[in-house]
Amino acid sequence: MSAVTITVCRSCPAGQAGLAARLAEAVGDAAAVREIDCMSGCTRPSTVAFRAEGKTAYLFGEITEAEIPNLVTFLALYAAAPDGTLADARPLGTLREKAIARIPG
Repeated sequence: MSAVTITVCRSCPAGQAGLAARLAEAVGDAAAVREIDCMSGCTRPSTVAFRAEGKTAYLFGEITEAEIPNLVTFLALYAAAPDGTLADARPLGTLREKAIARIPG
């Protein structure tokens, strides 16, 4: 299984409010959480990306702190999927409606 990296846009409102730190606490050692300046998701601010080598990458927007439990659920499903593709997005709750992009690995 490839190591998962979660990237949080620190320029977005949630990033400025400390989303990366709270997300890192929630995921523990299951993924590396990092921040980066502007991910160019400004039309749907507060973006978060998930990627792992050889897997499909995902970009989500309109993320708030309330979405952390769904991000943790996504992480578990993503980490378990050999190519990063999820067969069923229903367990993600409102997160499934916040996908901006899915980028093939």
